[in-house]
Amino acid sequence: MKKKTLILLAALAMSHMQVEAQQSADAKKKSELEAKDYETNPEVVSKMLAAGKPSGNAKEGLMFQGLSPQPWLKDIANWFPGKEEVQPNEMRVTFMGTSPLQRPAQFGTSIFVELGNGDSFIFDFGPVAIANYMAAGVPINRINNIFITHLHWDHFSSVPVAYMYGPRLGRWEEPLKITGPSGRTPQHGLKTMVGHMQKMMNWGVQANNVFPAGKGFEIEVNEFDFKDDGGVVYEKNGAKIIHWRQSHAGGDGASAYRLDWNGLSMSFTGDGRPNSLTSKYAKGVDLLITEIQAELLATTSAVMGTMPILGRLTVDTSHDPAYAAGYLYNQVQPRLAIGTHVNFDSYSNEEILAEVRTHWNGPFHLGAPDMVVVNITKDHLWVRDGII
Repeated sequence: MKKKTLILLAALAMSHMQVEAQQSADAKKKSELEAKDYETNPEVVSKMLAAGKPSGNAKEGLMFQGLSPQPWLKDIANWFPGKEEVQPNEMRVTFMGTSPLQRPAQFGTSIFVELGNGDSFIFDFGPVAIANYMAAGVPINRINNIFITHLHWDHFSSVPVAYMYGPRLGRWEEPLKITGPSGRTPQHGLKTMVGHMQKMMNWGVQANNVFPAGKGFEIEVNEFDFKDDGGVVYEKNGAKIIHWRQSHAGGDGASAYRLDWNGLSMSFTGDGRPNSLTSKYAKGVDLLITEIQAELLATTSAVMGTMPILGRLTVDTSHDPAYAAGYLYNQVQPRLAIGTHVNFDSYSNEEILAEVRTHWNGPFHLGAPDMVVVNITKDHLWVRDGII
């Protein structure tokens, strides 16, 4: 009996060894086939790139629920002008200018918002930013619906360029539409600024108005009462924009905006200290964009050549330190918070993130340098670099 059992066990062991040998031979053959096929077989290439480990479309390393690319994006790392249409249920936000001081790769602050219904809006229009619009394939004659947060030069000085060249390049059927706040007195409001701009450019308009320009050189100014917190400044085609006061530079008139459309929302606060009005009116937006400043005044002084006390005074009275920005983000609870109007420098970027994380542990990104692109839908939210 024992002998028969031993013979049976030996046979089973031999059979198992044969199976293992066959499996090893099959695996070797498969590996050899794959090795020959690695240049043409997408599955093989994918496995090689992932080191044999399972991975999805840009899922690795993501820490926040809802941050994932939309399936129609042509490239998950970069946005290329003219390669993607904004989808019917999508909002696309492009940072066309991101710095208070113009520098290489950073022009004056400007946020471009495109909706899936074909409408578009510009929030602030700082110096040289118009160059990024043109480089991104937005023609000057399409530039319209400009919303100014306040009348500091670094937030509106591309307006004269659009005013002068829009009609010459085809904006004939509609006036230039500009919306912005009143001031403490009439002379501090948007209407006064636009009126003086027209006077300043009278010679140029006369020189360029040698052919019929239709309504091109007309300007439709919508100056709202800056004190009317929560007031509606735009409502058309399902899009609604409201405003509220910001505390900035010791004067009245600086304002913030919120845009809602088709169940999606974004808010841009312009310049100013964090305040409870933003916590109230921007609550729960998909994308909250604020300015942000690093608490590195001595270092920044050495880099930029300004006295630390002037930097300290400017930030404390007029701007949004990164610690405070993080606190504000935690109050608003957006799907994504972005800090812009900031110098994008290696010595300060990590510090800004550390300061924000003191109070905000949710999704955060710097809106700098220029051409950061955000795609927003109800199920997906994704950030890329624009290539122009």
